[in-house]
Amino acid sequence: MSPRIRNELARKVDASLDRLIEVTQRLVAVASPNPPSDTFDVAQVAEALLREIPGIEIERVEPEPRIVSLIGRIRGRTPGRRLIFNGHLDTFPLLENLPWTVPPLGGVLKDGKLYGRGVCDMKGGIACSLLAAALLAENRDAWDGEVVLTLAGDEENMGSLGSGYLLENFPHAAGDANICGDVGSPKVVRFGEKGLMWVEVEATGSPAHGAHVHKGTNAIDRLRSALDCLKQLEDVPFQSPPIVTQAIGKAKPISEPLSGAGEADTLSRVTVNIGTIEGGTSPNLVPTHAIARADIRLPVGITTDVLAAKLDEWLGPLEGVSWKAIRRFEPSFTDPGHEIVTRTASVAAEVLGETPAVNMRVGGSDSRWYRLFDVPTVVLGLTPFNMGGADEYVLVDELLAVAKIHTLVAYDFLSAEP
Repeated sequence: MSPRIRNELARKVDASLDRLIEVTQRLVAVASPNPPSDTFDVAQVAEALLREIPGIEIERVEPEPRIVSLIGRIRGRTPGRRLIFNGHLDTFPLLENLPWTVPPLGGVLKDGKLYGRGVCDMKGGIACSLLAAALLAENRDAWDGEVVLTLAGDEENMGSLGSGYLLENFPHAAGDANICGDVGSPKVVRFGEKGLMWVEVEATGSPAHGAHVHKGTNAIDRLRSALDCLKQLEDVPFQSPPIVTQAIGKAKPISEPLSGAGEADTLSRVTVNIGTIEGGTSPNLVPTHAIARADIRLPVGITTDVLAAKLDEWLGPLEGVSWKAIRRFEPSFTDPGHEIVTRTASVAAEVLGETPAVNMRVGGSDSRWYRLFDVPTVVLGLTPFNMGGADEYVLVDELLAVAKIHTLVAYDFLSAEP
């Protein structure tokens, strides 16, 4: 590792703010809402940005029409370790009916804030990784191995046609470590995330007039009993690994002021959010059908199989009730003592001038795919403001900080003595 080159890389990041803003604006200007998981147009912009990096090798991947991902590969002076920068190109829907004060695709820069749909989730994070990769490409004689950018579609739809597809079909989409610039905070290094199981619970009954309830069977009443059982999943006992629980506790004083009071508790337990309920046609008719959908999040230490078995046990005996899992993936984490985690925390402290938290992540990300393929992974990105709502924005100062952290961590990792 050369201190001179490292300092020069840091200086170049500081001089690249206009470039960072422009790249983010170019990505934000092209809509890529999911649904419908269409990244065709934004991938064209991202590919053009990749082609600005000298010597990069680019692959375009389209497993289904208009669901496009990109792989950009930059080789160092000699073979060595491979570092991945992973990001997703799709965003939440534009929702132009919300009270936007700026155009959703305008990329408006105002008062140190950069606005637009997807700017924090996660086109700003992609811009940071693109800058890091470009600067490393300019200094490819100073490090060994490879930098690979995987810019994926389909993340908001759980990633099976995006990062999952890349990892299953392209060996060089995996590597020795992965840095993801998905939303969070440059002050929090995220080493893992909770798992997810979306379930659908359905109940049937028999019809009657609302005045003659004795002649019918109320499907909503049956559903209510089933949902009471569903909520009991929050009390299922389990044991998390000590390294995870200790990290959550240690991070709490830093992480909760950024992510909300109660985050540590949420990270440490099963949560059940009943998101939708439908049933019945009229107040004076006994409903014959009712359905609910719920989002269950589970911490490290318990699996979706355990929860599914409990639901089979509890809901199976209920007459007229059935359930199914719509989506599911397991909780995952990288050992917080792994090199990519400790290096990221060290560089973040250097760049920010304060010690970052090292913590789990409440929400899901494509990082779970990387951990599934045994790639140690951290998430460090921009603080989300109004994510998915009107006037989504990021702080320009954070763009610079995240870009510098990504750049220096990658250089440190690839120039380290084997």
